[in-house]
Amino acid sequence: MDKISVADARKAEAVGRQVRLQGWVRTRRDSKGGFSFIELNDGSCQGNVQVVAPGELANYEAVVKHLHTGASVRIDGEVKASPAKGQSTEVLASNVELIGDADSETYQLQKKGHSFEFLRGIAHLRPRTNTFGAIARLRHQVSMSIHQFFHEHGFYYVHTPVITASDCEGAGAMFRVSTIDPAEPPKVDGKVDYTKDFFGKPAYLTVSGQLQGEAFACALGKIYTFGPTFRAENSNTPRHLAEFWMIEPEMAFYELTDNMDLAEAFLKRITSDALKFCMEDLKFFAEKLENNKELFAKLENVLNNPFKRVSYTEGVDILLKSGKKWEYPVAWGNDLQSEHERYLAEQHFKCPVILYDYPRTLKPFYMKVNDDQKTVRAMDVLVPGVGEIIGGSQREEKLDVLESRMREQGLEPEGYGWYLDLRRYGTVPHSGFGLGLERTILFLSGMANIRDVIPFPRTPGNAEY
Repeated sequence: MDKISVADARKAEAVGRQVRLQGWVRTRRDSKGGFSFIELNDGSCQGNVQVVAPGELANYEAVVKHLHTGASVRIDGEVKASPAKGQSTEVLASNVELIGDADSETYQLQKKGHSFEFLRGIAHLRPRTNTFGAIARLRHQVSMSIHQFFHEHGFYYVHTPVITASDCEGAGAMFRVSTIDPAEPPKVDGKVDYTKDFFGKPAYLTVSGQLQGEAFACALGKIYTFGPTFRAENSNTPRHLAEFWMIEPEMAFYELTDNMDLAEAFLKRITSDALKFCMEDLKFFAEKLENNKELFAKLENVLNNPFKRVSYTEGVDILLKSGKKWEYPVAWGNDLQSEHERYLAEQHFKCPVILYDYPRTLKPFYMKVNDDQKTVRAMDVLVPGVGEIIGGSQREEKLDVLESRMREQGLEPEGYGWYLDLRRYGTVPHSGFGLGLERTILFLSGMANIRDVIPFPRTPGNAEY
């Protein structure tokens, strides 16, 4: 007898095999003919396998007819061709063993519709639902595609620190890491004395692994990081999390056009693999989520069209001439909002867009300043349905310019001595970008809220589990 997954049991080639299945009961329906239908799922696929439990089973009356939604079971039986519409196989059970029951009075995932807001309150159980099982499988596939893509392109995976003393973005929205007793902190001249702290200086959770990644790119050529990052922004929008996962490649000897080429190929690969390996789950998203009927057209658009490359200045001009009324004003020097980004990708160009050469006042200190001294070699990749999904730049390789940019943004170069050394010794043009994993899952699935594409969301006022 073979122990197999529900996904394998649903395949036509499994017909005739004696198998053992293990999983959770989605539903049980008793027939007047003296047998029961059990819908079984083990998380390996979107669909259930139907198990026919005959009344002749020794524990039919005592166990089978009392199986509740959510109960875990072990089932032995034969895979047979199914006469029922919409499924190729079913399993005729020779043994049904109850492993763990689920009290129908208290189990919160009974067979009915639940709002996403309700499910966020039981994040430990929501992976058992169709939607969140599909999100988990899609998230896994995207993660695998990311590693495979970079491995195939000669990149090295580098683990950058989660705890850092460097503010990569210069925005100051960082979570402090400290062992100092907040009730009785050591002080010098009325201020907290961080020399007495664990690290001997102020330390924070990282907002990005980019700076450390650059150090390895300037030794290994091409690297990428893939890990959690943190932003202490008091934002409750459907697009922001306090903890999220970032993928950040860094490449020596890459200029901005090389960066664009890589970002486009990268996003196309992720999309292609999702369509290839997650079709059942994507069909579920397209059919079950509100306003998501065009999901496959959106994904095919990214896959099959070259990305339009437009300067920030051209983009602003298009927005000003659109005749639309914007919630946020459009002017050269203003940051673009989601409504502007989505208009360019969804309505004007009707394809993915790469905007580049942003005003220097909008971007962090590490981005390379253009000859016009007004713009930097930044780029954002915009996709229909989401807006910005990738942000990146060519990094400033000139020591004097980098020091000037730091001071311009209120940062002391002395605190970044190791980073400046990369420009002192063997400096090279180099580039990189960041892709947010959660925004990528939003794009691929059509889900509306970023809190629903990460296992346990961390947001202002919420750090459960």
